[in-house]
Amino acid sequence: MAELKLPFIGHGGDYNPDQWLDRPDILEEDIRLMKLAGCNLMSVGIFAWAALEPREGEYDFDWLERVLDRLHENGISVFLATPSGARPAWMSQKYPEVLRVREDGQRNFHGGRHNHCYTSPVYRRFVSGINRALAERFGHHPAVVGWHISNELGGECHCELCQQAFREALKARYGTLEALNKAWWTGFWSKTYTDWSQLRSPSRVGESCIHGLTLAWRRFVTERTIDFLRVEVAPLRKLTPDLPVTTNMMEMFEGLDYEQLAKELDFTSMDSYPRWGGPDEEWTALCAAFNYDWMRSLKQKPFALMESTPSQVNWHDVCKLKKPGMHVLASLQAVAHGADTVQYFQWRKSRGAAEKFHGAVVDHAGHEHTRTFRDVQAVGELLRRIDGARGAMPQARVALVYDTQNRWALSDCQGPLRDLKYLDTVLEHYRALKRLGLAVDIVDQTRALSGYQLVAAPMLYMLRPGAAERLTRFVAEGGTLVCSCFTGRVDEDDLCFLGGFPGPLRALLGLWVEETDALYPDERNGIRMADGRRYACSTMCDLIHPETAETLGSYTDDFYAGESCVTVNSFEAGKAYYIATRPEADFLDDFYARLVHNAGIARPVAQLPRGVQAAVRGDMLFVMNFNGEEVRMELPEGTDILTGLTAGGRTGLPPLGYRVLRLGEKR
Repeated sequence: MAELKLPFIGHGGDYNPDQWLDRPDILEEDIRLMKLAGCNLMSVGIFAWAALEPREGEYDFDWLERVLDRLHENGISVFLATPSGARPAWMSQKYPEVLRVREDGQRNFHGGRHNHCYTSPVYRRFVSGINRALAERFGHHPAVVGWHISNELGGECHCELCQQAFREALKARYGTLEALNKAWWTGFWSKTYTDWSQLRSPSRVGESCIHGLTLAWRRFVTERTIDFLRVEVAPLRKLTPDLPVTTNMMEMFEGLDYEQLAKELDFTSMDSYPRWGGPDEEWTALCAAFNYDWMRSLKQKPFALMESTPSQVNWHDVCKLKKPGMHVLASLQAVAHGADTVQYFQWRKSRGAAEKFHGAVVDHAGHEHTRTFRDVQAVGELLRRIDGARGAMPQARVALVYDTQNRWALSDCQGPLRDLKYLDTVLEHYRALKRLGLAVDIVDQTRALSGYQLVAAPMLYMLRPGAAERLTRFVAEGGTLVCSCFTGRVDEDDLCFLGGFPGPLRALLGLWVEETDALYPDERNGIRMADGRRYACSTMCDLIHPETAETLGSYTDDFYAGESCVTVNSFEAGKAYYIATRPEADFLDDFYARLVHNAGIARPVAQLPRGVQAAVRGDMLFVMNFNGEEVRMELPEGTDILTGLTAGGRTGLPPLGYRVLRLGEKR
């Protein structure tokens, strides 16, 4: 695979000169402003198909060449985009089969974006054709440093081409209808399939209650998307083997299994739009950090922050402006967690259509005399100063298992709660680890776990083949594992394990789960630890029978008061913990602090105030205050990147303030 090789931390964003072809003065003004803002990297050509191929087979690339030439002459590099995210109207009109079909069987009209069938041979032919032409014309242009494939891949098509491809995928996976019926338990409600032609995608106007079918379809959607992606990048890899390819992923997106998609990319990139300015800024910052850690972990290399907003979006329920200082802090947070670029959607605001009021570096006013532009200038200067972090990776000794396919299965579960709060649970465990200032890798259950000392795998309801063996081997070799309620219930087809939960993890965790109680939203139980500490818990409570496990905490209320709810099982050289409920944050903070201390995992900062994050890249320590008030804390000694002076010890961080220290260096 090709590597992304930038001589700087990238700074720029989506640039759409195709919207301004009647204004050549705009291009020259944009270049002046880009240089003024310290921008050095633009993504060009996204959604430009109608301008690149105005009529079938007639390419107009001259305007794009002029843009690339001028950017290069001014020291600005380019991610060149393929335009497949939205097709031109002439294509939909002449070849309606390229349009997606809804689950009710109705074909969409032309419109929107990503309204195309990934299976359609016609669409694949057009995409391959224009990508080949772009690679031939611009693949060796000195401005181009990588390929930006499509935009925010997602969605599904239910046309007959896709239905047939789905059936073929099922035949390849199960071999026989007998095996499929057994795996999906179709005898329930007399749903047994007797011919492959009876199989269709899940639908609200058809079959939606076979969970094995729903899982199989979601896996198929990811497989179809990947298959389409391979077709799209094939001419690019052939003609420009040294240019890396990526596609921009989305925050906590569950429509595709990103673990699988990332294998097709040379580096990962993402779009990040946190809801800054809300009532719980610590939680917002935590969710942003989780996404950055996830993107970095997918390929274990730095990622590109492909889209963010320098001001506000136009699609939140309430579109808040970023407060003074927030844009710089939010951009720094991405770099601290592994980003090698900070880019925006978009460079210049559109005059019309859906995103005319979405934030941009250049406002409709068209000049640099705005607060947003000054914020972007400040980011450009900061990135120049912290360029030493580029290419470095945080050294994580802790992994958190977040599994998209497990999320799919839990969304279909239908009991004991309508919303089992899987994502919230994962984030709560992540919050406790981030409050300790730790680098955390976000991995799915297919990953090898060697090299980690602590692995948290909350609510791992579905165990796919090999997962139990990997977790068992990790603990046996001396690792510390944390599992939580509703773990080890079903296999990869959503069939319940027989012989007692948590299924294949029963011996490792040393317990048997007999029942699970669901709690009303305002209902609480309690945890009494062996040392007398007490905590609240909510959502659900597993009723467990320790077998070889030792009880560390018990329930305080209801008919199961006094029964075990927190256990530890010594297993060969390691330990496996089980938290049988969803505990409050104070429990997780105390619990993980003890585990991290016992495991001997180093913390970059001894004590972090709430709302403050710390991260290390290379020899740089980033400390970021997401609170609305000043905090004081102890920092290790190092050289302040911004002042060049020795810093550390008792330090005050202003609201939305930060410090970047080069460790091991004093002046």
